[in-house]
Amino acid sequence: MTTTASDDFLGHPKGVYVCFFTEMWERFSFYGMKALLLLYLTKYHLFGDKAGLDLLGAYGGLVYCIPVFGGMLADRWLGMRRAVLFGGVLLVLGHLGMAFEGHAAYIRDGQVVRDTGALAITYLSLALIIMGVGFLKPNISTIVGKLYAEDDPRRDSGFSLFYAGINLGALFASLVCGFLGEAYGWKYGFGAAGIGMLVGLGMFLWGQKYLHGHAEPRDPASLRESVLGLPREWLIYAAAVLAVLPVAWLMWAAGNGAFALGGEISLALLLMIVVLGGVLLWFAWFTGTRCTPVQRQQMIALMALILMALVFFTLYEQTYGSWVTFTDRLLTKDIVPSLVVRDGMPLPWSILSLLLAPLGFVVSARLSERAPGSPLPRRMFIAIVLVMLVLLVRDCLVIPQTAGSLTYLGGLFLVVLAPLFALLWAWLDRRNAEPGKPVKSAIGLVLGALSFVPLALAAQQVGVTGEMASVWWLVLAYFLLASGEMCLSPVGLSAVTQLAVPRVVSLMMGTWFLATAFSETLAALFGKLAAIEVPEGETLDIVSASASYAHLFWLMMWIGLGCAVLAFACAPLLRRMMHGVK
Repeated sequence: MTTTASDDFLGHPKGVYVCFFTEMWERFSFYGMKALLLLYLTKYHLFGDKAGLDLLGAYGGLVYCIPVFGGMLADRWLGMRRAVLFGGVLLVLGHLGMAFEGHAAYIRDGQVVRDTGALAITYLSLALIIMGVGFLKPNISTIVGKLYAEDDPRRDSGFSLFYAGINLGALFASLVCGFLGEAYGWKYGFGAAGIGMLVGLGMFLWGQKYLHGHAEPRDPASLRESVLGLPREWLIYAAAVLAVLPVAWLMWAAGNGAFALGGEISLALLLMIVVLGGVLLWFAWFTGTRCTPVQRQQMIALMALILMALVFFTLYEQTYGSWVTFTDRLLTKDIVPSLVVRDGMPLPWSILSLLLAPLGFVVSARLSERAPGSPLPRRMFIAIVLVMLVLLVRDCLVIPQTAGSLTYLGGLFLVVLAPLFALLWAWLDRRNAEPGKPVKSAIGLVLGALSFVPLALAAQQVGVTGEMASVWWLVLAYFLLASGEMCLSPVGLSAVTQLAVPRVVSLMMGTWFLATAFSETLAALFGKLAAIEVPEGETLDIVSASASYAHLFWLMMWIGLGCAVLAFACAPLLRRMMHGVK
């Protein structure tokens, strides 16, 4: 597929920006909720660390497991546009359901009394979000790949740009939802996430024409065929809605430790293991019987890159588990304390940025069509980006930060680093010095492992002094982690669209997210090594807590470095198996 000059905006197809802003809002809603979830469970419903991490791990795992099915259904029948729209509707309903918080838990006669009705709505809402992400996530990423020709050198930089949209949403989610949830009330943080997804859905509907039909089903007639008395399309929707109920039950089981093997292996994790087994059997059959020798080697190389991503995101997902509780308990919160507004209840100005960004693109895209070649759309869009930057800096420095809102650091560094890495890869490519996807992924693992060093040192400092460590340790940790992610994740997403056999590309994108699913559950299991259970009426033992966190952080570093060494050793072989794909 080739694009005309009028279809481009700032050097990339306009459809990429439609996907950029749709994904920005979807990630805003997802990460806004995720930044609050563990704190909401432990502070409002008085879950222990282990129960909260179990639910967080099961939720995060299933969020990235279900895309295997969403990708398969889109490949086979629905097409990507219908899958994204249906997933968006489920996400809106799920996030708005999270805004119902009920009454806070309390202690009576030594027992925790919780609002079981509100928790039931929470489990159902989480299930709706899981199912919605399953349909939206793999297909929006696949659309981006289809907007570029196979040999288009802009592909990797385009995915880096798309990845910036993901992390722009995560950045604003923490600053807006994370802050509103703890400062004003949990329902306001969760509610803002739901409104964000509604706007994202509208953005995708508006930008259909820029997708040039790439997101449509391969055989529209098959969707109208009657199956069990219903058109196939509506049968798929009905089955997905009905599947929300057992997924909600899995959420309840994870949060209450029910049916867990050995007290650690939840039913949700067992489901993911079954799905993984099915995917591996299909992969062996497909590569063995349906691929040419070159395709087989490319698919195996892709699976190796997916495995590297699993390891990296096991490290990364500590940011919403142990990193959040560590920050809440043992770190200062404000980046520059002297600038923080202490009086009243300040609001994040980034709320305005969330509206300015997509609105600016809509107006700029229309202007570029009416006046091709005019510099005005470009200048206007850049001006809006600069305004957003000013508002962002204000919120980072002036708003009182919380453990939840400080998760914005990951998104901030990723947004800042995305254009730098896009330029770096393009610069190296022009000099025939680009390291290639396997080496980039290995470098990402090294940086991800090293991100735990500042936090381990901070934990040891707390153990010695008995006082909270500086938040700047967290800033350094996020910088290293984000640098690693920029090496590994965007190029991995790009690799799926390049190395997968075309007719199963959405399914392989789902497999990429299945690896992330396991990383979520593995991260929760590792995080429980530093779980702190404070008995009622007692205070946190800072020295003991800091030792637990330090042990976990050093362990994660060594795991990451060990896997990185193995990745570097395999890189030359993987590059040969990719057969010229850069």
